[in-house]
This record gives sequence, C-alpha cells and structure tokens, in this order.
Amino acid sequence: MPAAPETPIDDRPAGLLEVDASLVDDITALLTHGQRGMVLNLVADLYPADIALLLRHVPFDEARRLLRWLPPDIAGDTVAELDDTFRAALLEDLPQHNLTQLLDALDTDDAADVLADLPEQVALDLLPTLEDTEDLTELLDYGEETAGGLMAREFLSIRPEWTFAEATEQVRRSSEEVDELYTAYVTDADGTLVGVLSLKQLLLSPADALVRDVMETEFISVNTGVDQEEVGRIVQRYDLVSVPVLDEHGRLMGRITIDDVVDVIRDEAEEDIQIMSGLTGDEGTADTIFRISRGRLPWLIVGLVGSGLSGSVITTFEGALQQAVVLATFIPIVTAMGGNAAVQSAAIAVQGLSSGELWVDDIFRRVGKEVAVAMLNGAVVAALLCTAVAVFNLGDPGLLVATLGLTMLAISITATTNGALIPFILTRFGIDPASAMGPFVTTLNDILGLTIYFLIASYIYL
Repeated sequence: MPAAPETPIDDRPAGLLEVDASLVDDITALLTHGQRGMVLNLVADLYPADIALLLRHVPFDEARRLLRWLPPDIAGDTVAELDDTFRAALLEDLPQHNLTQLLDALDTDDAADVLADLPEQVALDLLPTLEDTEDLTELLDYGEETAGGLMAREFLSIRPEWTFAEATEQVRRSSEEVDELYTAYVTDADGTLVGVLSLKQLLLSPADALVRDVMETEFISVNTGVDQEEVGRIVQRYDLVSVPVLDEHGRLMGRITIDDVVDVIRDEAEEDIQIMSGLTGDEGTADTIFRISRGRLPWLIVGLVGSGLSGSVITTFEGALQQAVVLATFIPIVTAMGGNAAVQSAAIAVQGLSSGELWVDDIFRRVGKEVAVAMLNGAVVAALLCTAVAVFNLGDPGLLVATLGLTMLAISITATTNGALIPFILTRFGIDPASAMGPFVTTLNDILGLTIYFLIASYIYL
C-alpha cells in the first residue's frame, strides 16, 4: 500500500481538494463530456485514497473511464486503496496493456492482491507480461490471509561482511525498488536472515565498521504460513513498523510493513463486527444486491427458526400463562436481560481472544470471574425489578417477587456464563469467536431464559 500522507487531513495545504458531493458532481459532469485534461488537473490535487473514494461515488461507467485516464503509477496506488469486490468489477474490462502498466507500478504485495481479484484466466494471461512475474507467482501460491500472502518481496538486504560504506551504497541502489525504508536485513550467502539494522544504525555507524559488529542478532520475525491476524497482534505487541517473513529454513522471503498491518487490523475488526451482526464477515458496500442477500439470508433464517423455538417454549407453558396472565408482562424483560448479559460477557471474551490477551487455557478463570459479576449484577437487577412489582402491587406480589427475583439471578448467571464460555469453545475448534455474539447465540439465550422463567414460575407462582 502507498504510504499515508504525512500532512494531517485537517491541515491540508491551501488548494488541496476535498472529496464531497460537489466535487463528485463536477467530476461526473466532466467525465460525461470527455473533458480528460480538466479531470486530470482536478485529481492531481488528490491523494490516491481520495481518488479511490471518488471512484466509489461517481457512476460506475464513469469510474472505469476515470481509471483508464489516470497515469499508471497513480492508477496503481488508487486501486490498492479499493475494496476487493469493487476493484475486481472496476478492472474487469480493462485492456491487458493497461493492467500490465498498472500492476508494474505497484509493490509486489499490492500487485498480488489485485491479481488475486481478477478472473483466473485473466491473471494467468497477465502474469508473463509483468516485470515481477517470478515474485508474484510465488506470492500467489501463499494463502491470501497468511504472512506470505501479505508480504512484499521488495526489501533491503545487505551482507554481514560488508562495511557500512558498502551497506550505504546498497541503500542507494535499492532506493528505486524499496519505497519505505525502515530496516536493513542482514542475510548470509544462502539468504538466511542473521541480523537486522535500523535506519539510525545505518546512518550513524562509522563507514569502515563491519555490519556484523553492529547488527542486532535478536529480532522478531514471522513464518510465511502465520495467519495475518497473528501478524497484526505481533506488530501491535512489539511496536514494530516492519517485520521480516521467513520460510521454514529461516531464509528471508519478504517483509510486512505497518501500512499493511493497519489494513489487516481494520479488516479483521470490520469482519468481527459483521459476524456479530449475523453477516458473513466479507460484505462490502459495493457488493451486488444478490450477493448481500445471499450473505444475510441464512442468518435471518436461523433467527426465524430460533424465534420459532422461543415461541414453542411459550406455547409449552400456555397453561401457566392462562392461570396467571401477569407472567406475560415480564417476557420482554426476561429475554432482554438474558441477551444483554450474554453480549456484555461475550464482548470482553471476544476482545481478549482476538487481541491475544486471553488464551483458551484461561477459560475457567474468565468464566469464574464472569459468574461472580453475574451474581452481583443479577442481585441488583432482581432487587430493582422486585421493588417495582411490590410498589405497583402486581399479581400476587409476594410470590411474584420471589419468582422474578430468582429468575433474574438465574438468567443473569446462565446468560453471562454462556457469553463468556462460547467464545472459548469456538476458538478451541478454530471458529472466529465473534460468532458468539451472532443471532444463533442470542436466540439460544432467549430460549434458555424463557425456559428458566416458566419453570421457576411453575414451581413458585402457580
């Protein structure tokens, strides 16, 4: 990905355009009338991320035209900022020579991402025409969400026996290929990573000093097969700006820079939010209606079935409701209490597991703590509800207070335990723990809460 601009968005230089509805209308009109020169003059004042935002808001056909008009280097940086679905649609009919120029202007990690979004046959035809064919072929062999699929093949490599004068000269030779220089990687004749040097060490070490005498031999690296979410956690935990990627033999294969890690962290967070809402986790704003419907409908059906099961619980205890209609008054309270308690405990468990602060082995300690919290909160909520029942003199106040008090406490403990427990179980089986906050689990808590409520009411109130 292109480096983020150093100028804060609120302190842009005078004359720098901001993408808003007015600019979108102006650009659309110019595109429609074929005013290429005027369009390029306007977008020249935009960052690639802003041009990407513009492409998403102009009509789709005009977005394709604008992309064709952009210089290859700007077009490359721009498509790297787009989400996968919209990017694939935008590039679908782009002539091969335009695609070749666009991809050659990108770093290998971004070029591999773009290639992966293209139809397989288009990508196969395109690969031999690119400057970095060998590197890109290798990157495409890695899983898209692994360190190997995330890394860039451009990095600064120096030898341990070199002097710093030789190392500095290598920096100059590599400046065209390596855009962001954070660290120099020291490799032996076999390509094995044996040390690292910071940019500060490169600049301040004596010219005649040997690299091996100054380099850091203790460094943090990741294997090509490591999941990208784990890469994000490592970079966060150790405050890294780049991390080397090694194969199983310790050979340096590439590097992952902070801009790509930020994208990973954002994508994983967005995926978790979608999963918590009962979505597939990969829905984008540019997706087609059919694709969006296909991703949402299964969970709506799950919710429908779950609601039907909740209804069957109520039907099972229909006799209890006929004997004491007042019990129906508290059904919404029972379901809301269970759902809220479960979501609260699940949110903390999901957050801890996703960040690495909690491990699967922490399950009993975490659940024990949540049960203690549930008992305290349940007692407070029960006391408040029972006080309201007594004040308003509903039903048989004495028995109803006992029923609701015990119900609130039992539901608080059950739902909180489920919310804390299920993320650990899902993680143990390799499932995203964010699923613990989806419709399936919340519906399960509704069913359990209603069952507990009516069982207690049957024994105490009736």
